[in-house]
Amino acid sequence: MGHLLVVESWVGAMSALLPRAVREGGHRFTFVTRDLHHYLRATPGGTIHPLLAAENVLTTETNDVAALSAHVARLHDALHFDGVITSCDYYLGTVARLAADLGLPGPAPEAVERAYRKDLARDALRRAGVPGPEFVVAQGWAETVAAAERIGYPLVVKPVDLCAGMHVRRVDDLTGLRAAFDALAGFPVNARRQHRLPLVLIEELLTGPEVSVETVTVPAAVAGGSAPVTTVVGVTGKSLAGEPWFVESGHLFPADLGRDLVRAAADTAVAALAAVGLDHGVVHTELRLTPAGPRVIEINPRPAGNQITELVRRVTGIDLPMAYAQLALGERPDLTPTDTGVRSAAIAFLLPPRAGTVTEITGTDRLAGDPRVVDHAVRPAGYRSGDATDNNSYLGHVATVDTTGAGALAAAEELVAGLTVRYADDLAGAVA
Repeated sequence: MGHLLVVESWVGAMSALLPRAVREGGHRFTFVTRDLHHYLRATPGGTIHPLLAAENVLTTETNDVAALSAHVARLHDALHFDGVITSCDYYLGTVARLAADLGLPGPAPEAVERAYRKDLARDALRRAGVPGPEFVVAQGWAETVAAAERIGYPLVVKPVDLCAGMHVRRVDDLTGLRAAFDALAGFPVNARRQHRLPLVLIEELLTGPEVSVETVTVPAAVAGGSAPVTTVVGVTGKSLAGEPWFVESGHLFPADLGRDLVRAAADTAVAALAAVGLDHGVVHTELRLTPAGPRVIEINPRPAGNQITELVRRVTGIDLPMAYAQLALGERPDLTPTDTGVRSAAIAFLLPPRAGTVTEITGTDRLAGDPRVVDHAVRPAGYRSGDATDNNSYLGHVATVDTTGAGALAAAEELVAGLTVRYADDLAGAVA
């Protein structure tokens, strides 16, 4: 039985899927966080957050890497960890450094930082000749304007160190560029109170379907050879909505693509891993299938979010969170697909029609009895909804399977379209 140190986590799907995978793998874990209430606030009343069912729940400052490393070394002497892991992007580099300091399995910290930081990833991909959009990294308004003029409108503005599509938007002119720049400047710290880099990534706007490639890379020492072994578990189709934003409105696994496109996407993703030096871990690489071929959007050195790993498991039987935990423990995961009887699995998200206080989401009564539905959830009454600008905006989801073909996403989208969001001011307006 291995003992994992889990340092922070997202509070979404992976915060439940990773603890489950650890336990089902026969292992145990200690959870460390700087803010226990961050997880308590995300837990429905009367339930216990899966992370808080850890063998030990400890609080300490996790944003000071040097102090955390010294503290974890003392904990290691007492609790004896076999691996270190996180599901939260903002702590991927921290965890890689902790593992290196303790002599435990993990990817090279420099490779993780190159993958996670969008500007560093772009530089590494360009040097390696891996196709991506044209880009310029800017700091300050004057550099941002010059970068936009060089790339040309329309273009995409991104932060280099946020996730979930936050502050990523299409820009068509100088007015839009100013709005995007000011929004980033007004967001100096992320959700975990870490100071952000004052850099702006200006990119060419790519066209074509978006996909992600889910891979598992076993390091050479574990694979028993002279080189790491990367397995492409599959390619996920992604639906986007909400221009000028790039909100992920749904996912389909496997993507409904021809064999040649799947192979091209997989080959490009594997080349991207090599470009940034990732030779260990579960990675979620996003690409656009442009008319000129696949182009890398970003590299995420952790399992996919938005329940994509559950879609993969329902179709292939491969549990990516479990593989992630096993690699952190120095084990080699079994990535042999099994015939689950499911040919496609999908999830569609309910996006808020506008900002407001939700009083009711109707239409859920027909979901429980639908044999295609394997999971669904909606926000409770009283939830304060913002506009649909990123992947944190969802008001609910419906997950479906298809045992005959690639129809799971169409079913999920149909069912989500049957949900209606009612707001508090709807009633006020009617009364007035």
